[in-house]
Amino acid sequence: MQLTSSDIAFVTEGILYGPAGIRVSEIITDSRNAFIAPDAAFVAIIGVNHDGHLFIGSLYNKGVRVFIVSELPADINNYPETAFIQCSNTVEGLHKIALWHRKQFRGKVIGITGSTGKTIVKEWLADILGKAYSVVRSPKSYNSQIGVPLSVLKLGNNYDYGIFEAGISFPGEMEKLERIIMPEAGIITNIGDAHRENFSGDREKGREKLRLFRNAGMIVYSRDQLLVRDLIGSDDKLRSAKLVGWSFSDTDAEVYVRITRSLKGHTIAEITFSGNTVEYDIPFTDRASVENAVTVASACLAMGMETATIRKGLSELTAVAMRMELKNGINNCQLIEDYYNSDPGSLLMALEFLKQFNGRKTSLILSDFLQTGRSETELYSEVASLVAGTGINKFTGIGEALCRNCALFGPEAKFFHSTDEFIRRFSSDMYRDEIILIKGARIFEFERIGRLLEQQVHTTHLEINLDAISHNLNEFRRFLRPGTRIMAMVKAFAYGSGPAEIASLLEFHRVSYLAVANADEGAVLREAGITMPVIVMNPDPSASDQLIRYNLEPEIYSFSALSSFARAAARHGLVNYPVHIKIDTGMHRLGFLPAEIKELSVTLKSLNCIKVMSVFSHLAGSDDESLDEFTHRQADVFQNAASVIKNELGYSFLMHLLNTSGIARFPEYQFDMVRPGIGMYGIGRHPGLDLRPAGRFLTRISQVKVIPAGEPVGYGCRDVSEKQRVIAVLPVGYADGLNRKLGNGNGYLFIKGRRVEIAGNICMDMCMADITGLDAAEGDEAEIFGANIKLEELAAICETIPYELLTSIPGRVKRIFFTE
Repeated sequence: MQLTSSDIAFVTEGILYGPAGIRVSEIITDSRNAFIAPDAAFVAIIGVNHDGHLFIGSLYNKGVRVFIVSELPADINNYPETAFIQCSNTVEGLHKIALWHRKQFRGKVIGITGSTGKTIVKEWLADILGKAYSVVRSPKSYNSQIGVPLSVLKLGNNYDYGIFEAGISFPGEMEKLERIIMPEAGIITNIGDAHRENFSGDREKGREKLRLFRNAGMIVYSRDQLLVRDLIGSDDKLRSAKLVGWSFSDTDAEVYVRITRSLKGHTIAEITFSGNTVEYDIPFTDRASVENAVTVASACLAMGMETATIRKGLSELTAVAMRMELKNGINNCQLIEDYYNSDPGSLLMALEFLKQFNGRKTSLILSDFLQTGRSETELYSEVASLVAGTGINKFTGIGEALCRNCALFGPEAKFFHSTDEFIRRFSSDMYRDEIILIKGARIFEFERIGRLLEQQVHTTHLEINLDAISHNLNEFRRFLRPGTRIMAMVKAFAYGSGPAEIASLLEFHRVSYLAVANADEGAVLREAGITMPVIVMNPDPSASDQLIRYNLEPEIYSFSALSSFARAAARHGLVNYPVHIKIDTGMHRLGFLPAEIKELSVTLKSLNCIKVMSVFSHLAGSDDESLDEFTHRQADVFQNAASVIKNELGYSFLMHLLNTSGIARFPEYQFDMVRPGIGMYGIGRHPGLDLRPAGRFLTRISQVKVIPAGEPVGYGCRDVSEKQRVIAVLPVGYADGLNRKLGNGNGYLFIKGRRVEIAGNICMDMCMADITGLDAAEGDEAEIFGANIKLEELAAICETIPYELLTSIPGRVKRIFFTE
């Protein structure tokens, strides 16, 4: 894309303020981009939880000189040689730029929609088409009102095909996306439950999705999806397109599919199209994957690809890794594994994820890009600029193309012709104390490199979905008044999730404070590179020097704690060191009682070594309607105490009272800041809050054995059955946080699509499960809690609360962090 600032004003129908001839080759919407090209234009978008206009100053300092805005900055004269294009709606302006760019494209565009499977179909279709054509695709799940135009702007006339997915959440959105994508061919996967709440029913949602194909010349769909078939058949405009319907049951379908047999991990299917029947090997057996593969095969057949190419492509399909994972590695390294796809767009996204871990040495292991349709020099010059611009400390390139273009990278970069060569020359001392991003096309099998670098610990692990935590954080922000701050609770090892990784994410999302339980937890965050304010909620008086050394801010809850910390602050010669005052308003845990507030205020005023940054209290029953009167009384006591302190000190400070359940139920008490805790991890029932569980506790079967009738299982020989049983042994026990109350059939594991009882007493490092009648084997995954067994359910069985179960998972259990 090559435009000038005046061109953008013309295309967006905006008003230009400033120079007309500034060249623009890239559009960005995220001010946090790790690498910003000098000729980028920034679109300032106002969303529910953010306003892009607030970041104009920082982007100007990074070199951006073109801004698309809805409001001109009040200090516009402070931005010399800068163009501002003012539009009434910047999202619509972005759409107009994408539409203009789309009209320049001379290749073919394929649009994909549906409730599930869009991204997988897009990836597999791009992989197979890429064997014969040059293909560009939307990165990851860029299918929204913002993601689609940014994807379309990647089109160039060096590509034969563009493949873009489109998703909607509300009526009317698809019409806007259709105008940008303008697909010549369309694929719809299915109509399901996703985003149903915003439509009157599946029929309305299906009609909205099919608007993407109003002007398409061809539509690929499943005739077995009766709703989709009916909606297409009843619409004159859709019906006029070339319809390519596939079916497992309708022999008259344009594409008839007959499953002939299933081998281990493979499905053999005969596909009949235009009178020709060909056998295909699909390397999956689950129904969803087979349907997605058939959809891709049908599209390729309809577009006239050679059967041999399609057969080869289908047989080589691999599971699409829908996430980037963060794991512990050798030599105190951390690994970010991204085997999703490999193109410049997805590399930039991976680098954005890497940027969250500031303060650490960074490495990138990258494979060749495949089927880009661009000249190698142009492509790898861009990659080298990305690597340099994001401050990657160590670069390793793997592939013939990267080897040919090694001169574009710095002298310290290393190159290998293949994954095999890297593995042959690998030494464990090559990487130490760094974050390593492993990013490669699937054909390079970078999983083998990941296994070399991964710290080998036992297979039981806790998965944490960072995207779910981000969603939950924004869900809390939806309830907050403008300007209300967030103190995020990461105490108790971030409720068992891992404090440093969670803290990095929260710092990236600009929460105001982090809160930990003790000074040691705060020190861990500082040593991990966290620089934002950290409050210690329960500091030991003996830890004052440690607090000061690590720049941690203490909660002050008693006169003795105040005296101890004030002496340490004075000894260090500190002035106005930040502290936070805890008031006991009725919970009767830590805190100053109301009768002590006057004396406390006078004492605080006399100490110039400290400064009160906030005054707060904690609600005892914010989640219990029967205690609402008590909650209101706590709030009154709190406000009175804070008022006394403020009048005595003569300056303002932050006030905060609300925990997770309080945020939803008592908006009148938001004051200056709120403190979401376990709700950030999607735990608990909080009316009005759409929270997503962030954790899954998983293990794998170590051994399967047949136990004769009458034989016991486990310590104490308590679990005896009159029938023969098949027992799975799993490497998770009470030393891993699996509560012993779940044994002897009280609790369950979820294995191969079914709940199975835990058999016998739970051991320290192992447990057993009755898998009789289940086709399970060694190595199969078992869920302890997650999507199929809720943590709240386990807590109820154990007669405790989710907090206890989460915080009982020890450090020896590996944490895997991932983003979708």
